[in-house]
Amino acid sequence: MTASSLSEHVFGRHRPASHVIVHVSDTHFLASGAKLGGRYDVESTFARTLEAIRTVHPRPAAIVFTGDLTDLGEPDAYRRLRDAVDPVAAELGAPVVWVAGNHDERPALREGLLNGDASDEPITGVWDLEGLRLIALDTSVPGWHHGDLDSGQLDWLAETLATPAPHGTLLAMHHPPIPSHLPLFDILELRHQDELAAVIRGSDVRGILAGHLHYSSHGTFAGIPVSVASATCYTMNVARPAAEVNGMDAAQSFQLVHVHPDTITHTVVPVTDADTGSYFTADWYERMAGLTPQERLEAFSRKRAR
Repeated sequence: MTASSLSEHVFGRHRPASHVIVHVSDTHFLASGAKLGGRYDVESTFARTLEAIRTVHPRPAAIVFTGDLTDLGEPDAYRRLRDAVDPVAAELGAPVVWVAGNHDERPALREGLLNGDASDEPITGVWDLEGLRLIALDTSVPGWHHGDLDSGQLDWLAETLATPAPHGTLLAMHHPPIPSHLPLFDILELRHQDELAAVIRGSDVRGILAGHLHYSSHGTFAGIPVSVASATCYTMNVARPAAEVNGMDAAQSFQLVHVHPDTITHTVVPVTDADTGSYFTADWYERMAGLTPQERLEAFSRKRAR
């Protein structure tokens, strides 16, 4: 039994996910491979991230990058990021969705990643992932770090959502429409949240993917789950008191988004070389798959006498 067929086997009450999306955020590439802030080797960590992405799922529906793709919006930084991602995406047969963040520059992003003409217009898009609709919004504000959505994007979003998709819709954006517990982060939050809520409330939007915070977080907005992926460059050390939180070169991660008919799950995947046990193997799963549900309960669920 292959890894692919194991992922399609029904072990419990839920059928396998109809779609699996890789959610990555805040890569913060720099020209010439420079270290971010002179200390964070973002390209090295990202290379390990890509290796993990190649391993965790054989054929994701898409790889979604929710902003701050580069740190300074440099053309060479976008080229370096694309050169790193394109071979992996081609190997996995997965489309790549690039979302603009506050550190990005729209003209250079359009030229470097989208093969488009330089323009300051918002970078938006719609992807039909075999019935699951993915919509990218551009919450970046040229010249500023806070987020916003103008009436043009909101009108376009409302028009797009007027027709439901077979598997519903996911929104991808950089600035998350949920609060941060860290002081002063509200300065950089998303503006016009009430207007966005009015557009998506009652629609087929099932989830919102975001970044920006450099730590994983979850909440709800207009009754819709929001999942914030941490960063691959550096993360915020939220184990410290809120007023003393700073960046650290640890805990980098991305997320796996599993879309089921009745729910969506978001799994944080650490980018680490930690020593790992070997009890659960492909052979073990194959043996479990060959048992009846009752036999699996006896083999794995029943507690043994000590």
